[in-house]
Parts: sequence; C-alpha cells; structure tokens
Amino acid sequence: MKISTIAKTAVAATFAGALALGLAVPADAATGTMYGDPVAAAKWWRYQKYDDCVIMSSADVIGQITGKEPSERAIVKVAQSTPSTVHPGSIYIKPADPSNPNSGMGTSMWDVPALLAHYGVDAKVTDTDGAPQTGIPTGMEALEQYLGGGHKVIVSLNAEMIWGEPIENKDSDGNPRSDHALVVTGVDTANGIVHLNDSGTKQGRDEQVPIETFIKAWATSHDFLVVTTGT
Repeated sequence: MKISTIAKTAVAATFAGALALGLAVPADAATGTMYGDPVAAAKWWRYQKYDDCVIMSSADVIGQITGKEPSERAIVKVAQSTPSTVHPGSIYIKPADPSNPNSGMGTSMWDVPALLAHYGVDAKVTDTDGAPQTGIPTGMEALEQYLGGGHKVIVSLNAEMIWGEPIENKDSDGNPRSDHALVVTGVDTANGIVHLNDSGTKQGRDEQVPIETFIKAWATSHDFLVVTTGT
C-alpha cells in the first residue's frame, strides 16, 4: 500500500479528446444486478510484496485485458525503467529498506496509463474535479456502466476504511486521505456489495465491502479512477 504524494494532490489534467467508452449497459445487465464479472477477475489477483499497490493493480488489469499478467518482479522492472509523466525520474523506485515495504516513494496514479500502454492497454484517468473538463465521468453510476460494458477499473481510496481498521492517514483537517489503489471487479446492487481485487491484503482476492463503505473510502480521492478504453 502506498500512493505517491503527487497522486494524492495532483490537479486534474486535460485529456485530448473525449473517451469513447460506450457507457450503455449490456442488455443482460439491464435485467440483472451485477455489474462486472468478479468471479472471472479473481484469478488475476496477486498479493503485493512492496509498496506497489498501483503497479500490482495495473498488472491485474493487464491480465484481465490481455490474458497474460506480468509478474510483480517483471512489471516493477518496467516501472523502474519508464519515465514518469508527472515527476522527474521513473514511475517507481523500490523501497530503500527491504524490511519496510512502505519506505519507498510509492507510485502516482497519473502514471498508470503510461505503464499500461507498455503492455498495449489504453486507459484514461478522471476524478470529480477533472470530469467536467475531460468529459470522462466518475462516481458510482459511471463505475457501474464501465464494469457493465466490460471495461476494467482501478480506483484510489482509503485502505483503512475498507479494511475496517482505525484511520491513521488523515489530512490537516482530520479527514481520511486516499492512500491505496485496487481493482474494482464488480458492483452487486442487489446485495449492496462492491467486489475488489486488493493486492494490499492476503484476503484481497474478490474482497467484498458494503457499497456505502466503498463510496466513503473512494470519496477520499474525489472518486479518482483509471478506466480502460478497451475490453
């Protein structure tokens, strides 16, 4: 678990052109209540060894899209050799202290599209601040439509809130901060559950949290998400 500080404070960037995602929900989804396919996505979950939740979420999505998931070691090497789009240096630098996986710099969520592009996966980024400019919606309705349309989604949120742990990561006003990235694999509106592939916990394969808990945790990032343009 760890997202670069830059990712927590970055202002929405303007993307060239609108994202053609095809937000219409498939016909079979209209009569059902599950958006996405968490059962199929669960096979791509892996537990992270470093402070690389953003990178491991990216690997998960690469596996879902291409059928070939890079190992943690392999994708870390790619991230170490790929220039960041938001700060000097590479996308990722390993923690200096191997015994403390959270001692590194983390990874900016804004770098996810560049990392995914290395594997031939196109994706866009948005949040509530940038959506009016980018034309890429976010929020629960948009999330459901993305998943219903077969797109893959990575979000930024507060980990402690979804894990049911005391919230320690707060801003100067005492509000929870976004500090973790994971893959949303399904939204079950009948049972009020959001399905997740969460590399930050050993119980993260098809992790399930109440929708209301997810909404509150996700709000800490202004509903920041990365969505693939392809399926």
